[in-house]
Amino acid sequence: VSDASGCSMVAFLHTGAAKFPQNLLSRSRQAVSPLFPAGVLKGFSSIVSRKLASHGFGASMAAMSSFPPQRYHYFLVLDFEATCDKPQIHPQEIIEFPILKLNGRTMEIESTFHMYVQPVVHPQLTPFCTELTGIIQGMVDGQPSLQQVLERVDEWMAKEGLLDPSVKSIFVTCGDWDLKVMLPGQCQYLGLPVADYFKQWINLKKAYSFAMGSWPKNGLLDMNKGLNLQHIGRPHSGIDDCKNIANIMKTLAHRGFIFKQTSKPF
Repeated sequence: VSDASGCSMVAFLHTGAAKFPQNLLSRSRQAVSPLFPAGVLKGFSSIVSRKLASHGFGASMAAMSSFPPQRYHYFLVLDFEATCDKPQIHPQEIIEFPILKLNGRTMEIESTFHMYVQPVVHPQLTPFCTELTGIIQGMVDGQPSLQQVLERVDEWMAKEGLLDPSVKSIFVTCGDWDLKVMLPGQCQYLGLPVADYFKQWINLKKAYSFAMGSWPKNGLLDMNKGLNLQHIGRPHSGIDDCKNIANIMKTLAHRGFIFKQTSKPF
């Protein structure tokens, strides 16, 4: 079937499918449906699907079309657990180091980095720390030092393509403490450098308050409640907290929220 200019409409939609906006593609299907038998349209849909797949669009197409695109290719969800007691011990040391790599198009978890860290200043965990975090002494004894874990983080970042200058990624934490206080403070104490990728982040509490109009005083618990989400795992488990952060982010993204950096440049 040709239009007034003699161009084949099916050929146009066939060759241009990968570049054709989804809303216009839907309208074009409606426009041409009276002109073709059902079998032809079914074949047309199959062609479009193959064209989209050949351009790197797979099962994530439905997810991608359901919320606006984010500013970052990847979100790196991070939540430290550290040595603690009442009254607080000094210096605190990171004992759990989890990161979830969240795809910015689909908001699905693509990769996980998770290690426990052996504290050196206060190597013996306090009963308060174990009760709060669920981390027992045997989980940190014999584990790598913070310096070694940071080296492995860098290796993981490289393997995941996150050090490529063309790939935009940013860390996400529940609060500013992890990357504004805890990591730089311990690195300074140990004489270790802080990688540049740890120097900008999104504070999920601020993002949630921008999206929902209220400040989550009780952190993840309030955010899950405000979004009618079930809390995942146990509170103050680093890896479980990361899963909750990722779930909250996915929910906010599906509501149309665009995440932006909240930290000020170092």
